[in-house]
Amino acid sequence: MNMMKKAPVCILATAVAALPLLATPDLTKLPPASKQEGVTYAKDVRPLFEASCFRCHGQERPKAGLRLDSLQGVLKGSKDGKVIVPGKSEESQLVVAVARIDEELAMPPMRQGRRRGSGGPGGPGGPGGQGGQGGQTPGGPPPTASHGTNQPPGRAPMGPPPKPLTAEQVGLVRAWVDQGAK
Repeated sequence: MNMMKKAPVCILATAVAALPLLATPDLTKLPPASKQEGVTYAKDVRPLFEASCFRCHGQERPKAGLRLDSLQGVLKGSKDGKVIVPGKSEESQLVVAVARIDEELAMPPMRQGRRRGSGGPGGPGGPGGQGGQGGQTPGGPPPTASHGTNQPPGRAPMGPPPKPLTAEQVGLVRAWVDQGAK
């Protein structure tokens, strides 16, 4: 094979090899870990998760099988595996998610309707969903308002959307993980 035929193959191989690098979150954007010593789940981290995470990752309906309402739940991880690496916050998916440095991993999600298929805004169950009927089932009662989420009709609203953790709060979560996640 001559050089002219090898060049496109080499370029393609290089591009494919570089794809994982493009998908990796930019860890330099992580807020620094707090300098606070003796950070514990019960005293410092659980209150943060309670305010921002329990609605989706609590006892009642843990999305992706991830419960953040107990130390045991956090350490167990999700249906996809562990979400923290004790001693290594920069390698912990939970830290990257709550820091919101990657749009696809961000928790709470940056956009309503993310990862929900056609059920997002404009899809079935979302505002203006179900064929432009405002989400109302023909001949049925109007759905309960749901602040723009995919809440099933007839279900009570769950309150305002969760607030993301601040940089300082993410730093505290990082310190907790770096100190062994106890």
